Amino acid sequence: MKTQDTRPAARRQRGAYAIEFAFVFLIFFAVLYGIICYGLLFAFRLGVQNAAEDGARAALRYQPTLAARTTLAQATATQRISWLPAVVTRNATATVCGVAGNVCDAPICSPKWEERCQVVVTVTASDMQRLLPPLPSFAMPNQIVGKASMLLDGRAP
Repeated sequence: MKTQDTRPAARRQRGAYAIEFAFVFLIFFAVLYGIICYGLLFAFRLGVQNAAEDGARAALRYQPTLAARTTLAQATATQRISWLPAVVTRNATATVCGVAGNVCDAPICSPKWEERCQVVVTVTASDMQRLLPPLPSFAMPNQIVGKASMLLDGRAP
C-alpha cells in the first residue's frame, strides 16, 4: 500500500526538475553572457589604449620637425588599430601641446622646463554596439577612447 500512496505524489512532481533547470539555466546563461561581453569589451579597450601608447612612443623617435613627429605618431596609432573589424569606426589623432596650461595651445618647444611640450595621441573606436553582442544600452558604451601622452625633449625644431 505504500507504493500507491507515494505514486500520486510522484506524478504531481513530474516536470518540476525541468522547471527548476529552466530558471537556473537562465541565470547561469545571463552571467556567462555578461562575462563574455565584458571580456570582449575589455580586450578592445586594451587594444585601443595600446595603440595610443605605441603612437606616443613613436613620436619620441627622431624626426626633423614637430609636424613629422605628429604624423609618425598618428600613422603608428592608425596602423596599430587596423585589427579592429570594419564595422567599427576608427580614428587616431596626434597633437603637440604645451605642458604649462591645461589648454592645448601652440607649443614653443625648448629645453627650458617652462617651455616644454608633449605629444598627445588619442585613439577612438566608435560604433562598438554594432560589433559586440547586444546588451542593455546602459551596459554597452558606443565609443572607446584610448589616450596617451609623452613629454618631448624640446630639441626638435
